[in-house]
Order: sequence, then C-alpha cells, then structure tokens
Amino acid sequence: MTSLTLLNRALGPALIGPDTRLGGLATDHILHCFAPVNEVRGAEAYRQLVLEPLRAAFPLGEERVDIRLAGHYKDGDWVATSGHVAGLFASDLFGIPATGRSAMVRFGRFERHESGRIVETILILDLPALMMQAGCWPCGPAMGPAFPAPGPRTHDGIVGPDDEGGEASLALVNAMIGGLHEFDGSLKSMGMRGYWTDDFWWFGPAPIGNFKGHADYERGHQLPFLTAFPDRVGGNHRARIGEGAYVASCGWPSITATHTGGGWLGLAPTGKPVTMRVMDFWRREDSRLAENWVMIDIPDLLGQMGIDVFERMRVLTQRTPTG
Repeated sequence: MTSLTLLNRALGPALIGPDTRLGGLATDHILHCFAPVNEVRGAEAYRQLVLEPLRAAFPLGEERVDIRLAGHYKDGDWVATSGHVAGLFASDLFGIPATGRSAMVRFGRFERHESGRIVETILILDLPALMMQAGCWPCGPAMGPAFPAPGPRTHDGIVGPDDEGGEASLALVNAMIGGLHEFDGSLKSMGMRGYWTDDFWWFGPAPIGNFKGHADYERGHQLPFLTAFPDRVGGNHRARIGEGAYVASCGWPSITATHTGGGWLGLAPTGKPVTMRVMDFWRREDSRLAENWVMIDIPDLLGQMGIDVFERMRVLTQRTPTG
C-alpha cells in the first residue's frame, strides 16, 4: 500500500478542536493510552475518557502536527504522527490544575488501518510536561532542560509519497538499534557516534529533558539510563516504519528492564522489574541521524517503581480526590 493511499484514508479524531472524526474508527477500535487512562475500547469511550477532557482543558486549543509518515509493518498499515497540543490551559486535566495560561504538551500517536477504518490507536501525551508548566511536578528536577521540543529543523516533517529514501532511513535506524544491543558496560561498545551527526538533537519527555550532541546526551541521559536499567532489552515494536528522511517506531511496551541502579531522575534503585511504553521519531540527514523525538509514558513507568505521580501531585496541590 502506498503512502498516498494511507495518508488519504480517514484519520482519527484530532485530540482537541471541533473536529471529531469518530466515524473513522472501527466499531471494535482499541486505544492503548498513556497513564492514567491506559486501555480504552470503543470510539465512544475514546471520546469520553480522552477527547472530552482534553477539549475541556484546552477549549481554544489546537493540535499542531510536526511529523506525519505512513508505512506497513508486519500485520498492518500505520500512520504515525507527532506534534503538540497547544492553547490556554483553562480546566484541570487528569488532576493537573489549570493555569489559565498558554501551554504546549507533546503527543505521539500511531494509528493502524484496516479496510478504510482505524482499528487500533497508540497514544502518549507528555503529562509530566504539563505538570511542570503548572508548577506541580511532584518528583525531582529534569535531567536536562525540558523546553517544548520543536519540529524538524528542516520543516519537512509531513512526509508524502514523493519523498524518497525511506528504506535508507529505516536501515540506518535498524542498524543503530542493533548497536544499542551491543552494550557491554562501555558506551563506546555501542558505536553510537557512527550513527548520529556530531550536533544531533535528542528531545526527550519532560522529566528527562533535551540534549544537544554526544557529550551532552551521554552525560544527561544515556549513561544515567543505562546505569539505572543495565539489563534493559528494547526493540519490541508494534510498528517501525520509514518514509523519506523519517522513521517512527512504537512499542507497547517496547522495553523490559530491572531498576537496579541509582541516579536516573534522582531515584534510588528499587530492584523492581519494569516495562516501558516508548515512541521514537527520527530524522536522517545523509548517512546519519540528526534529530530524535522520544516519548516515554513516564507516569506508567514510575508507577511500576512504586511512585504514583498523580497522588503525589494531589498531595502537593492539597486537593482531594473527585469522582
């Protein structure tokens, strides 16, 4: 199936704004969603549990798309989208207190198509970023600056059927992922400097932050992460597609690990086994990767480590549970 066919098929509902498009979802649609929503079955439940709260929180908001690409992976045809929910944060969202001021929250979304309908959606919203903007993030400071991640430097993230190079982009990412599996305790063993430009950007979820170039990335994220989760195994992807200069992948979960080392997000080791819901969007520049947008469902991950960020936030803001 061509990219043009995929991108012209019915897209799912926009996260906010007047556009509903629930008719594009299959009757038995399933949504794999960020915590605290988690799994949602059926279009009406999607509307009630995700879309209505978002639209109430951002009544004048918009879904700003930075990257969209399409492709086939194993059992399905996928459309992957990354961007921001942006607007005035007017009403509380999942317990996060509204600020009445503008806010931007990054999202990643994968939609699987069958027979002209979307049968499966995987969605992450960077809620910790919104908590930080509302001044109520209840855990330690970010590992790096947590400013809203911009779109691609080249401003060409909406990929179409005429964009060539998808196979080369996907091959590069696959090789890089293979290198990650070669970790023997030394960062050099993975050979990452051969896969990334010297000045690459790594845009992580808000509690981790953003990093520029190898030294900053290794110091701020890679080494703390590998120290905390030395036995991690990744690459368990539901989708991994490449089109033009872009690649997108998603696993639900993508990574399994044990939290045996300290320092990551300022946390002492818990010894707990964990899984990680992860999305990645990459941009290739010639033969190397130049930008990477990473989504991790941090509240779900911390919950497995015994840290309920929503309850901590409620206590921090001195609010009582509702409903």
